[in-house]
Amino acid sequence: MFLSVFDVFKIGVGPSSSHTMGPMSAAKRFLDLILSDEWPRPTGARVAQLKVSLHGSLAYTGIGHGTGRAVILGLTGEEPHTVDPDRMDAAIAAVEAAGWLAPPGHPEYRFQPKDDLVYDKKQPLPGHANGMTFSALDASGRLLLKRIYYSIGGGFIVSDTELEAMRASKKDARRARVPYPFSSAKQMLDMAQSSGLTIAQMKRANEETRMTAAELDDGLDEIWDAMSGCIDRGLRVDGIMPGGLNVRRRARAIHEKLNEEWRSNRLNPLLANDWLSVYAMAVNEENAAGGRVVTAPTNGAAGVIPATIRYYMHFHEDATPEDVRTFLLTAAAVGGIIKHNASISGAEVGCQGEVGSAAAMAAAGLAAVLGGSPEQIENAAEIALEHHLGMTCDPVAGLVQVPCIERNALGAVKAVTAASLAIKGDGQHFVPLDACIETMRQTGNDMSEKYKETSTGGLAVNVVEC
Repeated sequence: MFLSVFDVFKIGVGPSSSHTMGPMSAAKRFLDLILSDEWPRPTGARVAQLKVSLHGSLAYTGIGHGTGRAVILGLTGEEPHTVDPDRMDAAIAAVEAAGWLAPPGHPEYRFQPKDDLVYDKKQPLPGHANGMTFSALDASGRLLLKRIYYSIGGGFIVSDTELEAMRASKKDARRARVPYPFSSAKQMLDMAQSSGLTIAQMKRANEETRMTAAELDDGLDEIWDAMSGCIDRGLRVDGIMPGGLNVRRRARAIHEKLNEEWRSNRLNPLLANDWLSVYAMAVNEENAAGGRVVTAPTNGAAGVIPATIRYYMHFHEDATPEDVRTFLLTAAAVGGIIKHNASISGAEVGCQGEVGSAAAMAAAGLAAVLGGSPEQIENAAEIALEHHLGMTCDPVAGLVQVPCIERNALGAVKAVTAASLAIKGDGQHFVPLDACIETMRQTGNDMSEKYKETSTGGLAVNVVEC
């Protein structure tokens, strides 16, 4: 099993990797398919109109997550990693006003969002909770091309046939062609013990089968620059976040108070928690506002890992840029195991799969840069994930604001606590990380759909009722 660090950490825009970045990528992919020869185009047929239907969680919370907006942008040719957040509103408004699209390299297509973009809450698609159907029709309304895509978390997009193949491949005993093809935490520890390498070194060796060491370092630095820049933007901006809940940004005001305390040398027994929290909140306030973020491993959990890294760089005098690379590689190794054996999708397993996975990854990364052994790193990840088991995903009004923003702050605090506990031990512990991941998968399967990013239960209902 091999999942690149750049699959785990992807630069994009908020507010959701599964509900925003994924649908935008799916729409762009469908556009590219229209121009290709990969479908049986009838002689003389010309695509004149596009239609899209959203299903499952995308239908229930798509408006709050900006799914429809993302689809429109994708159909204009935009992609999550290159779209300009400051120009998105104007591009969407132009399509809504005109009732047609003109993506680069394409003819004009009729597309009226109020009619051609459907939130279908009645008919879920069988493959995954985040399903989308894209259709291309000719001028007479005849269907020419139809594709189903699933947004499976973290910005990953697969077609219905690819999803089936992916699930079948998990049962295939053949390993990826990399030096250290671990697909479980046990395999990871066994390979570390036999090779004498750290988890980060094994992950680096795997990555370098696909790129040079310099390319890997440049990519890791770009990921951290984007994460760090997101923190900085979130600490500068205040005001009300979009969506109608009238939730006010708090990170800037909290940051100013913390800087005041820092300059005055006043004793603050909550110092570490406060800085962790404000860094995480800054990221997720940016995410909620549709700003530039990095999936870590999702947008909804994007604040945990950057906050933990910034905390480490802030409070540890010996911290170096190489430590950030080690952190990201270690975190990606753990994230890949979780995704392979369970899920990072809130629509599939609840928020235990998002913030829980992020906390496990952050705990592993922090334990690594603090000098932890592979066993201590695995222990740190297990502790963090264990104490997120059963966490539901019930965003109020379908917006990634309440409880999502504060939840990232608490996830970062748990990650640091887990790393600290693990480093103080010898790596021997009662619950293996693999057992914890399997428990998360089972718990997600048993969890009611009301609590898996549909906003039909939990806080999403009770806050409104109150």
